[in-house]
Amino acid sequence: MSSIIQLLPDHVANQIAAGEVVQRPASVVKELLENAVDARATDIKLIIKDAGKALVQVIDNGLGMSVTDARLCFERHATSKIRQAEDLFSLHTKGFRGEALASIAAIAHVEMKTKQDQEELGTHIVVEGSKFVSQEVAVLPKGTSFAVKNLFFNIPARRNFLKSDTVEYRHVIDEFQRVALAHPKIHFTFYHNGSEMFNLPSSTLRQRIVAVFSGKTNEKLIPVQEETEIITIEGFVSKPEFAKKSRGEQFFFVNDRFIKSGYLHHAVMAAYDGILKEGTQPSYFLNLTLPPNTIDINIHPTKTEIKFDDEQALYAILRASIKHSLGQFNVAPVLDFDRDSNLDTPYHYKDLDGETPTIQVDGSFNPFAEQKPSKQFTSYKKPEPTANWESLYVGLEQDSQEMEHLTFENEEMTSSLFNDEEIEQSVHKTYQIHKKYIISSIKSGMVIVDQQRAHQRVLYEQFLVNMTVNQASSQQLLFPLNLFYSTTEMELISGLQLSLMNTGFVFEDNNKDHIVISGIPVNVTESEVSIIFEQLLSDLQDGIPESSFSQNDTIAKSMAKSLAVKTGTHLTEKEQENLVNGLFACKDPNVSPFQKPTFITMRVEDLDKKFVI
Repeated sequence: MSSIIQLLPDHVANQIAAGEVVQRPASVVKELLENAVDARATDIKLIIKDAGKALVQVIDNGLGMSVTDARLCFERHATSKIRQAEDLFSLHTKGFRGEALASIAAIAHVEMKTKQDQEELGTHIVVEGSKFVSQEVAVLPKGTSFAVKNLFFNIPARRNFLKSDTVEYRHVIDEFQRVALAHPKIHFTFYHNGSEMFNLPSSTLRQRIVAVFSGKTNEKLIPVQEETEIITIEGFVSKPEFAKKSRGEQFFFVNDRFIKSGYLHHAVMAAYDGILKEGTQPSYFLNLTLPPNTIDINIHPTKTEIKFDDEQALYAILRASIKHSLGQFNVAPVLDFDRDSNLDTPYHYKDLDGETPTIQVDGSFNPFAEQKPSKQFTSYKKPEPTANWESLYVGLEQDSQEMEHLTFENEEMTSSLFNDEEIEQSVHKTYQIHKKYIISSIKSGMVIVDQQRAHQRVLYEQFLVNMTVNQASSQQLLFPLNLFYSTTEMELISGLQLSLMNTGFVFEDNNKDHIVISGIPVNVTESEVSIIFEQLLSDLQDGIPESSFSQNDTIAKSMAKSLAVKTGTHLTEKEQENLVNGLFACKDPNVSPFQKPTFITMRVEDLDKKFVI
């Protein structure tokens, strides 16, 4: 039998390997930004078009490359970061495998310009699908510029798997924020379709967090600082009252590299145990510094997962340091029955000697002596003029004479629309059990309604009708609401603004980091507005649907979920009846908007069978 195993051509192998490193435009952004950081750049610009599908360009003022390095960097496993296998355990750079540029060049048009500081001329290279098109000498500034165009031009199947521009743009922002937060000393600038989205000058970590998310973030942050033999922790966590439903602003950095770790996340949640609302997540920005030989980064293509030598110790230290910060800044409640802190001596009185108070006694004072009130205690009010007080009573005598001639019916009228025997006492038709279910009798037996799901269905259909058929009514607020959000969240809200206006929201003004709402839907209270928007942003983490109906449907579902009466809420008899009647007036009362049953029926025959011996 003939041999069937053969070596793949280089360009095929490159395309296959590229799938491990480059899944979407955000992957290219991550690799190029990390290369710029490794090149010791102090100023990095990121320019993207069409969410990175048309162009991803990173310009830095780093070390640059020589002519030989510029050509060699596109070869697979060519790297300046390591020399031997042992170097993997003493890494101080972001990249080390030498795969990123080769993978990017295999599935895109790449244009690179680079120049070292001591050289007079730089190098300009063009690569298309792993093929070198040109290499020229050019006059360039110090540093490197990488332009990646037409991503996946030679793999149409991969290009078709990309999501909408909105979703891909959000992934790009996520990668940009991760690198920008890990390196606050570097000046980052981000442009999308010609508009400047971020301009982050060199600053401290706290200033960088505030610049990336919003000005209101500053008041939410609690510093965390801990230094031990095996780990140094520094960064910030959020106050419990600012916890969100979504897992958005949560960042772990190990040696300035963003990582994901469910184990460490659990340690943070354990520190917040007992002081968080159920179902909410705190924000955190924590930089962990460990010796490079105690971690293994080389276990995942994207390098976002790390293996630690002693995870249990890290868990305990992280949990304790966050708990300490929460207690130190009086966020966590403290019970101490031994002393009252109100009785503590203030610091500036601690070293002072006590003095005997001086008392002055008036020996001639006699409380029983008759004394005229002194002039200084006279009333400050001036006497009002009483010249025309008689005018108030003019004509009263005449009116009283007329009143004497009026006649009234002395007999009390007690007529009724119905005869007494026709009046039937109203029957109690609905019952609430366990503050969760409503039971109502029907001809064939009884119906048991889940109050939360039923209310979701009622509200969902109301909002859909308002958005698609009727003009929703709105109630104006006396004082407009200011709601602060991050840049990413503001992008989402601006995309939903038209649909939200159809539900009854009135937007007065949109700024870079907050929205101003002057009107809200009639059936929404002012305190529920922030809850609605938070739930909406959580539901739209994966982007806004393209079609208008899907968009309206998503908003209606999200608002119904936020505003529906919750399990555990007591309902009056009238509220129970309204809810049951409203449910069965819906077009599809059988299921909630999330396709879960809203009620079940039990026939009398079914109940009879339960009692059969």
